[in-house]
Amino acid sequence: MVEISATELTEDEAELYDRQIRLWGLDSQKRLRNAKILLIGMQGFGAEICKNIILAGVKSITLLDSGVVTNEDACSQFLISRNQLGENRAEASLSRAQQLNPMVQVTADSEDISDKPYSFYGKFDVICATGCPVEQLIAINQTCRGHNIKFFCGDVFGMFGYTFADLQIHEYAEEIATHKPATTQEGDEPATKKAKIEHGKRTVKHTATFVPLQDVLDIDWSSEAYAKRLAKLDSSYFLMRVLLSFRSKHERDPSPKSRQEDTEELCKVRDDVLASLGVPVEKVPDDMFRNVFGEVSPVCAIVGGVMAQEIIKAVSQKELPHNNLFFFNPTKNVGFIDCLGN
Repeated sequence: MVEISATELTEDEAELYDRQIRLWGLDSQKRLRNAKILLIGMQGFGAEICKNIILAGVKSITLLDSGVVTNEDACSQFLISRNQLGENRAEASLSRAQQLNPMVQVTADSEDISDKPYSFYGKFDVICATGCPVEQLIAINQTCRGHNIKFFCGDVFGMFGYTFADLQIHEYAEEIATHKPATTQEGDEPATKKAKIEHGKRTVKHTATFVPLQDVLDIDWSSEAYAKRLAKLDSSYFLMRVLLSFRSKHERDPSPKSRQEDTEELCKVRDDVLASLGVPVEKVPDDMFRNVFGEVSPVCAIVGGVMAQEIIKAVSQKELPHNNLFFFNPTKNVGFIDCLGN
């Protein structure tokens, strides 16, 4: 949990963050001002998360990515210029990221996350991982639980995207509007049917319990509870499983440069993954794979905005964050929340 700073915001901070202080309150802004964030992966999706987190006014954000800038990054990674091809992706993002908000400490780390010791994670309040193999996501999540760190992960595959949150035991406050009967004139409807007007607001504290990513992946779809949900469940969860399995198997994401070959391989991976889950192959039809190549910039903006919003909610302890999955499905033009593994 990020504590409220004992020191007051400076005049410059109060002026810069005036609008958001009005939105979520001074205490929430103080919590944000104390938050230390680790963002793993600085492709287009990571850049969108980075932008929104920095503008919110956290204390510090570390951008970690061991990869180098490629031509594909130019399509969605707006923190990097085209003349930085071949440079480390995190270091290339540093200058423009810092310019977004000089009051936030922005640092770049070019090491591979798999080379980091257990103690490295303990200095952060929130860790957000993108572009990682699923095995690595599970390991980072477990490490976060050991340090009591809030964990987020997500990806954008073409026009599809998802986010996941494990906040363990999370306390948050919610403002509830209170009402009183409206003043009426003689001859109006009986008092029981009178209109109500908002009288004020009261703050209610809640606690939410989250599960680790491993639980979301280990669901028994033949169990009574989940077999009933299967027919109504959107295909996005199973598509996520297929794409993460493809990434682990090939150490990369589906590429537009090898669209035909990768589409055929995705169908094979789909068959294996869904068979292992006991789920019909029809749950992820072949035509879904037409839209999973590269990172589509508008989708990065949508899903990255959602991810940053959830991190802000988790740190500020204002309103309930998504528990525990968010999916963006372009074929249905919807974004939706689902709770799995509980």
